Amino acid sequence: MSWMRRVLAVLAVCVLLLTGSVGCGSGDTGGTGEPEAGESATPVGRLLDATDEAGRRYREVDEEHAPEVGVEVQPDADDSWDVRLTVRDFRFSPAGTEAKAVAGRGVAHLFLDGDLLTRLRGPDHRLAADLVPRGTHQLTVRLYADDGTVWAVDGEPVESTADITASDAEPTEATRPEEIEDQASPARTAAR
Repeated sequence: MSWMRRVLAVLAVCVLLLTGSVGCGSGDTGGTGEPEAGESATPVGRLLDATDEAGRRYREVDEEHAPEVGVEVQPDADDSWDVRLTVRDFRFSPAGTEAKAVAGRGVAHLFLDGDLLTRLRGPDHRLAADLVPRGTHQLTVRLYADDGTVWAVDGEPVESTADITASDAEPTEATRPEEIEDQASPARTAAR
């Protein structure tokens, strides 16, 4: 009878192995960290061949599941700029987060006229006045997954852009009040 128990035990193990109840299912990587044949190496979305300026690949997600971002910029009294991001279907990842793409999570990169200024792990940022020279500029925020890929919809990065215009703190020479009075004085004298 003990041989019958052994046969039943072997059959039970075979059934467990065949049904994947022992950890041999599609999620097991055999300890190698590499996905098995037929598994997607991409945890979320689909990697595209398109890249950003720094060579980071786009991670395409359906519009229905895509994160969204908006940017608002307000001048501050000290000539700096308050930058406020509004996000939807997106969470900022804390420092030290594993470099893995998780749906709707990651960091934002802030660009001024196409040049990377900083990476943001929250919705608020103060942009120093000396980083924004006189003139009109484009401030762009783009969302990235924690693995460094760019969140994208229909082949376009998930981003938002705002125009900001910086002017000199001092009036220009033509508009200084003392010069206007000096220029007006000879005319007043001649009229008297």
